Amino acid sequence: MSQNAAPSSDVILERLTKLHPKLIDLSLDRTWRLLGALGNPERALPPVFHVAGTNGKGSVSAYLRTALEAGGYAVHSYTSPHLVRFHERIRLAGKQGSAPIPEERLAALLDECEKANADAPITFFEITTAAALLAFSREPADALILEVGMGGRLDTTNVVEKPAACIITPIGLDHQAFLGDTIELIANEKAGILKRGVPAVIGPQTDEARIAIEMAAERAGAPLFIHGQDFSAYEEAGSLIYQDEDGLLDLPLPRLPGRHQIDNAGIAICALRKTGILPLEHDAIAHGMTDIEWPARLQRLTRGPLLSRLPQGAELWLDGGHNPAAGRAISEAMADLAQHDPEGEARPLILISGMLDTKDATGFFAPFRGLASHIETLVIPGAPASVSAEALASAAADAGLDAHPAASLDEALERTSLAAGRATPRILICGSLYLAGHILAENS
Repeated sequence: MSQNAAPSSDVILERLTKLHPKLIDLSLDRTWRLLGALGNPERALPPVFHVAGTNGKGSVSAYLRTALEAGGYAVHSYTSPHLVRFHERIRLAGKQGSAPIPEERLAALLDECEKANADAPITFFEITTAAALLAFSREPADALILEVGMGGRLDTTNVVEKPAACIITPIGLDHQAFLGDTIELIANEKAGILKRGVPAVIGPQTDEARIAIEMAAERAGAPLFIHGQDFSAYEEAGSLIYQDEDGLLDLPLPRLPGRHQIDNAGIAICALRKTGILPLEHDAIAHGMTDIEWPARLQRLTRGPLLSRLPQGAELWLDGGHNPAAGRAISEAMADLAQHDPEGEARPLILISGMLDTKDATGFFAPFRGLASHIETLVIPGAPASVSAEALASAAADAGLDAHPAASLDEALERTSLAAGRATPRILICGSLYLAGHILAENS
């Protein structure tokens, strides 16, 4: 880099990781301080769809964005974590739809936020979220889809005074060290995004989570629209049927596979209908179902160098889900795929998995018992918090699976042929978004 060249975003991001001794330290004080120094960009945002929950946040956000863009609206969005490059987190509206923020603009925003922060303690997520809000405040758009990072009440994104809609996707056990060790405690934290008078769309929940959300909504004065009570979405005769008090929609099935995507699509449709500020025709909502792209969510990889390492005709799937509820949803989708295999051509399901050491690996693997014939476990490359391949294989064995620790991804892929025998396998790489990002980079 020349003496006068501006630093790249990667260089600045690396510096920002060192501004706080903890990766996660839930609080809004540091965020409010920095936003004040930046001129309070959170007060100059387009209408916000604020999305919290344990599973499905990214998919719901993608349905919202795709439908709104199909309706001709300009849409910003903020999601996390990224898969391959940080730029994916910040999508800016454009004439041809939204796209990840350009490198030059990201580097300039990060530099501005770093200077405004003046070396004060702040977490990586806090300062990068501030940079995203600054970007969104300066670029015109009709809507902003803002995904919560963790929790809700103390999440850095919870600085918008009055969103257009608040959304809570299904809640499960995850991040217990920060959010609480029961569903009720976690639900209460997630419900901290609810605001007085703002429509709150609630996805499918356990009774414990739903009751906690209802109590939080009553305290906040937020009108609730609850899945199964105020709206429903289901598959019928090859279509997605959505219904609420405003009527019924007959739509194409979502492009993203899995029964859980019916629920995610329904959550997004309800939020779009209940805000009322950005009207959409039926065709735009339909395009939201068919045009959606959301990598590493039951994504089938159909090209790339990884396929050349597999047996002829093998299927390769990728999903970043990493908690017990995600394991159930993914296993159901894999079981549905197996049911559609031609008679006599059943494919053995083989998992390749790496997970972070903060996750409930046995709980994630348990739904695959009796479905997956074998699992290869590995360390996630470049992830310091990855559980060892041996420990992960032990967790899979505890869940009732035949497991083997692999020294590398190459070894795991090579062993799929051995595990499948003469059959043609269906291979699912799963357990972590960090692993999914590594796979996408390797396969590009």
